[in-house]
Amino acid sequence: MTSNLYFIFEKNYNMAKKATAVAIPDEIIMSKIYYIRGQKVMLDSDLAELYEVETKRLKEQVKRNIDRFPDEYMFTLTESEFTNLRSQIATSSWGGARYLPMAFTEHGVLQLSNYLKSEQARAVGFKIIDVFVRLREVLTDNMELRLAIEEIKKKTDNNTKNIELVFQYLDELLEKTENPKPRKQIGYKLPKEK
Repeated sequence: MTSNLYFIFEKNYNMAKKATAVAIPDEIIMSKIYYIRGQKVMLDSDLAELYEVETKRLKEQVKRNIDRFPDEYMFTLTESEFTNLRSQIATSSWGGARYLPMAFTEHGVLQLSNYLKSEQARAVGFKIIDVFVRLREVLTDNMELRLAIEEIKKKTDNNTKNIELVFQYLDELLEKTENPKPRKQIGYKLPKEK
């Protein structure tokens, strides 16, 4: 299934890029990507805004083709997730949404752009995929950097322990030279004269 999506993606990618020049800055798209349930997702209302369609129409397309959106591509937020998300965004009102929002993963965004018939939806879909790819690259680079830092920390910790051990031995040697134990004399003892 995934390979079919990438085939569709590759086939239409260049055509959509040439057909429509999307003037949406990457920062705007990035600001609409959230981390929910361990995945980077976009909400239905944000996608509808970018695709220039009503959220209601976007949800209708998803419901008509629900078999094309498995849980790995799209899921509906729980009440607590939605409340938590609203508090993070710090908005007082989302216009009184009647239904819990749908969250789309990278593959869900691609699938959704295939079912929306406008060129805007296709072009924006490809731009969103590009942003997801860039985010993945940045996260991978950060992970490599974190691993390198952890390796340096381990070496530093090990070196610190070794240095502490050397100083402990030096302290013991200094203590022995400053406060030598009285030595018992050995050898032949002459009897004391009376």
